[in-house]
Amino acid sequence: MASSRNTTITNIGIPFLFLCAFLSQVGLCYSAKVYVVYMGNRDGHDQDEILMQNYQFLTNFHGGSVEQARASHVYSYRHGFRGFTAKLTENQASEIAIDMILSWRKRRACRRAGKNDLSQANLEMELTIPSHFRCPISLDLMKDPVTLSTGITYDRESIEKWIESGNFTCPVTNQVLRNFDQIPNHAIRRMIQDWCVENRSHGIERIPTPRIPVTSHDVLGICSKIILATQRGDQKKCLELVSKIKTWARESERNKRCITENGAGFVLSSSFESFSSFSIKEREDLLGETLSALTWMFPLSSEAQLKLSSASSLRCMAWFLMGEDLSSRQNSVLALKELLSSDQRHTNDFAEIEGVNEALVQIIKEQTCPTSTKASLMVIYYMISSSKSSEKITSRFVELGLVSIVLEILVGGERSISEKALAVLDNICSWKKGIEKARNHALTMPVLVKKILRVSDMATKFSVSILWKICKNSVEDGGDDNEMVEALQLGAFQKLLVVLQVGCGEKTKEKATELLKLLNQFKDRLDCFDSSMDFKYLKRP
Repeated sequence: MASSRNTTITNIGIPFLFLCAFLSQVGLCYSAKVYVVYMGNRDGHDQDEILMQNYQFLTNFHGGSVEQARASHVYSYRHGFRGFTAKLTENQASEIAIDMILSWRKRRACRRAGKNDLSQANLEMELTIPSHFRCPISLDLMKDPVTLSTGITYDRESIEKWIESGNFTCPVTNQVLRNFDQIPNHAIRRMIQDWCVENRSHGIERIPTPRIPVTSHDVLGICSKIILATQRGDQKKCLELVSKIKTWARESERNKRCITENGAGFVLSSSFESFSSFSIKEREDLLGETLSALTWMFPLSSEAQLKLSSASSLRCMAWFLMGEDLSSRQNSVLALKELLSSDQRHTNDFAEIEGVNEALVQIIKEQTCPTSTKASLMVIYYMISSSKSSEKITSRFVELGLVSIVLEILVGGERSISEKALAVLDNICSWKKGIEKARNHALTMPVLVKKILRVSDMATKFSVSILWKICKNSVEDGGDDNEMVEALQLGAFQKLLVVLQVGCGEKTKEKATELLKLLNQFKDRLDCFDSSMDFKYLKRP
């Protein structure tokens, strides 16, 4: 018997792994030898668990073939140390060595280095993730390994995306899947965790033990309990169940999808409507938690929207919107944005609730969170563009100083906020009171001209539309030409020419052409300057 002299293998974060090659011819393949694979101390592992890990290791190495794994396996060491003997070709042994180790020479050099040089030596070593720990789809370290009916192990998140994309075959073997069951591979997961612990000095963090994913049965069960608790008026039980749903959702995106797809949105909307019919203050915790859960369940079904758009539900959301808790205000405005965007018929009912206009303007004014700011702008947009009393609502927003607030936001707002703010301003300028306020504000022209061709096609469209409304209103009123003169000074004429050259929508093209005709009357009288200049020298009202 001789040992293979040049092959040194380390397995899953073990100090080292050696291979002993037996010269005796083994099995049916004369090129195979029996290798002893040392995998470290037992470390308290159960004997049966060690055997299972060995089989799983070989199964993955042989491409998921249980038959080849069993044919390859010779013996498992389960007492003095962890390890096994297996029939492997020289190429297979080399592949294991390449995939699963840091070179023994580098380890030995690292140990020989002084304490001061140890950390540097660790940094210089190249850590290779064992191929059997990588998901065949993402090629990343598996965090939640699951095995399909074909015997191949994948990371749960990757294989679920594969199946959800309409694929019905195993990515590795290309075999048609007999079923879509995903069996947690605890053996591989424990081996990965051991490897992570052994290599923590290289910055590898131990993967957490994954929680069992939520199933449709679980969701349907908890929804039934919420329905019964709501019928009994059991506020405490409902709060407990809603909190459990939120806990499930925090664990993974998959859980969120499962919860949403199994009707939780309708159940929570019904519960929200029911409990909001009574004293909101007494049920504040439950209603707040329910609303928080609903924010990630949109779009809701038409039945759920009907529940959430009831008078009591809208009144409750308005109550949270006008409250002091930032989280509740954000949840409320997010829910309102989704609700009004899916069915704007509810806009009139919501607009009639006293105090909502002030609350929405306050959120935009504070700018505590970009998400809340954008949602508030969208709610206002729906209120002033689709409501039967749009002029009255717009007038109220103008009185609250919305024009000034929107223009201030536009000075340094990012793309998404700028687009929404311009959409709101465009609708405000559709009414006399709004356009007068915009004409008299020092920031209006500089901001509008600057946003043309600087943000997006949508921002350009709204900017041109607002400019057109202001200039047209100035001509119709027979007033002074200050707005058009200022637009020329800021370079609006040149920008509008470029807008026509690069292409735009038909309506935008018509407005840009009309604007050019209006501005052309003053073109020879003034010098233009770049509208990209800063606003720091601008005199604000």
